[in-house]
Amino acid sequence: MPIEITDPADPRLADYVSLTDVVLRRRTEPERGLYIAESQKVIRRALRAGHRPRSYLMARRWLDDLSDIVADAEAAGVPVYYGEHPVIEQLTGFHLHRGALAAMQRPVLPSAASLLRGARRVVVLEDVVDHTNVGAIFRSAAALSVDAVLVSPRCADPLYRRSIRVSMGTVFQVPWTRIDPWPQGIELLHEAGLTVAAMALSDDSLSLADLEAHPPERLALVVGTEGDGLSHRTVADADLTVRIPMAGGVDSLNVAAASAVAMWALRPRTDG
Repeated sequence: MPIEITDPADPRLADYVSLTDVVLRRRTEPERGLYIAESQKVIRRALRAGHRPRSYLMARRWLDDLSDIVADAEAAGVPVYYGEHPVIEQLTGFHLHRGALAAMQRPVLPSAASLLRGARRVVVLEDVVDHTNVGAIFRSAAALSVDAVLVSPRCADPLYRRSIRVSMGTVFQVPWTRIDPWPQGIELLHEAGLTVAAMALSDDSLSLADLEAHPPERLALVVGTEGDGLSHRTVADADLTVRIPMAGGVDSLNVAAASAVAMWALRPRTDG
C-alpha cells in the first residue's frame, strides 16, 4: 500500500533529497545509477521505454490519477510514497506541481556502433552544456525523424531532471548514447558510412539550402557548445560544414533552434 510520509528527513527518501538544479549539479546522481522522472507524462514514457522504477513520490491527490501506476508498483514491490505539499517541498527543494516524481534505475547505454548501424539521420552534440538545450534538441530529434543522438563526454546529461522535462520525455524515445573519445569518434561515423556535416560559420561552409537540395542518403549532423561552437578539429575532420543563412544582423541561432532548423531541412525524404 502507498506509504504516507510526514518527515522530510525520512531516510527511505534519500533519492529525492534536494532536487534543485543547483544541488543536482554538485551531486553524483549519474554515478548512483538513477535519474529522476518528473510529471505523469514523463513517468509514463519512461515506463513504456522499459525503464525500472526504484520508488515513486507524489502528492496525495495523485494517488487516484496514477492509480494504474500505483497498482503496478504494488504488484512489483516498488514503494510508493505520498505526502502533503509542504513536506514534499521541504524534502525536494521545490514545489511539486507536476504531480509526481519517480526515482528510476538508469538503463545500460548501447554502443555507438549499434545505434549507427542502418541509421539515416544522426545528431551529435559536442559539449552542449545547457540542460535546457539538450532537452530541446531531443524533442526536435523525436519530432523530425532522427534515428539516434550521440553526446560527447563533456555534454550535459540527457537524463538530468531538467533535460528530461524540457524534452517532454522524448529522451526515452530517441535512441542515444555517449561517444567517447571525441572528436576521434568521427572516424566511427565514417566507418558506419555516414557523411559528417559540421554546423559552423566557416569561409567554405555550405548554405543549408544547398545541402537540403542534395542531401546525403545517410548523414550525421554535428552541433557544438553554446558560445564557442565546434572545435577546430571537429570542423577539420568533418566531410563538410553547413551554415544557416542569417538576416537582420544576427550571426547565429541558439544551438537548439539551429539544430531544429537543420533537422527539418535535412530530414529523410520518402517521396524522392
